[in-house]
Amino acid sequence: MITDLNLQKAIKTKRIIGHIKGDLPGPTLIFFGGIHGNEQSGVTALEHVFKALGKGPFSCKGSVYGIRGNIPALSKGKRFVDKDLNRIWTHSRIDNINARSKDQLSVEEKELETIYALISGILENEKGPFYFIDFHTTSSKTLPFITINDALINRRFAKLFPVPIILGIEEYLEGPLLSYINEKGYVAVGFESGQHTEEASIKNSISFTWLTMAFSGFLNRAEVKNFKKHYKKLQKSAQYNANFYEITYRHRLSDTKDFKMMEGFRSFEEILEGTPLAIEKDEFIKAEKDSIIFMPLYQEQGEEGFFLIRKTPIWALTLSAFLRRSNFGALLHILPGVSWANKEKQSLLVNTKVAHFFTKPFFHLLGYRNRVLDKTHFAMNNRELTAKNEMYRNTWWYRITTNKSIK
Repeated sequence: MITDLNLQKAIKTKRIIGHIKGDLPGPTLIFFGGIHGNEQSGVTALEHVFKALGKGPFSCKGSVYGIRGNIPALSKGKRFVDKDLNRIWTHSRIDNINARSKDQLSVEEKELETIYALISGILENEKGPFYFIDFHTTSSKTLPFITINDALINRRFAKLFPVPIILGIEEYLEGPLLSYINEKGYVAVGFESGQHTEEASIKNSISFTWLTMAFSGFLNRAEVKNFKKHYKKLQKSAQYNANFYEITYRHRLSDTKDFKMMEGFRSFEEILEGTPLAIEKDEFIKAEKDSIIFMPLYQEQGEEGFFLIRKTPIWALTLSAFLRRSNFGALLHILPGVSWANKEKQSLLVNTKVAHFFTKPFFHLLGYRNRVLDKTHFAMNNRELTAKNEMYRNTWWYRITTNKSIK
């Protein structure tokens, strides 16, 4: 539980960057910085904002928490010490960690145990609606961007910010913190503010924090000094790109020692078919078709060499929103090769030998994301079925129903 005693303990151990509880009821905001230890910008930005909030006066509604992520890795300036903290947030892994003694846990498992207890206490003792924001940076130059698990409540909230939005990353990564949060149905947004060491990354995260506080209702927009300036700061940093994109390919690494990215690539850069992208095991990796490169790896630690993305057309976003609201996905289990994967009817089991005519984009329209089980089967999980829409139904941004606002 988040009692005064263990909250003070968390503050003393530097886990809590800051905590403010308003005099009036309102949302609960939980910001994370430094889940990767070589990504200090989010921590620095949160320290800056909480210092400003402490000077007041502000008419705060609800609560806000700033949580420091991987403290041992932050002290070393490394992505992680033993294991990537942003790849172990799975139910089975958490159950396993909770069942073992502390002396059996790795550095990151101990960090997860502490952060998990904080999150559980916040959810138990605070009132919603809840907003989870996780700050990151990248090893390559990039526009600031948002990553979300593709639920409509995430889309609606993310669209308030003037930066690109990336869909589908949870389909390629196992165990990110925000995927775990999203499975519980809450709004969860990742913000990548720029390159690791650039000062602009800190400033972008500061602006994103102030905007989140205003958009969520924790602060009145009029009380956010330079609100328009913060908005325009992100807009300019993103080069006026607020499009949606979807990941189409991940280049997974077994060992970073065998991989070297070609120099000079930056996220959102268009590449042509045949362009040499990297060298792996002394062989060139070339683009198989025209595409857009995303998060090329220029650091020692990491499990992905690069991603490829494509712009998502407006018509597809609008159609998927309509189909999801009409609950069309509930009929999929009657199609050949498709059945419910569990009794809760939250996942579909797809036999690709029978249902080979259904493509991943078809399921994506309906909010399903796939997880490969074997050569002929994959499971499709629907984010809309677990989304706590009722919790956000009375927020101003949820009630907006124009196509522009829900793309």
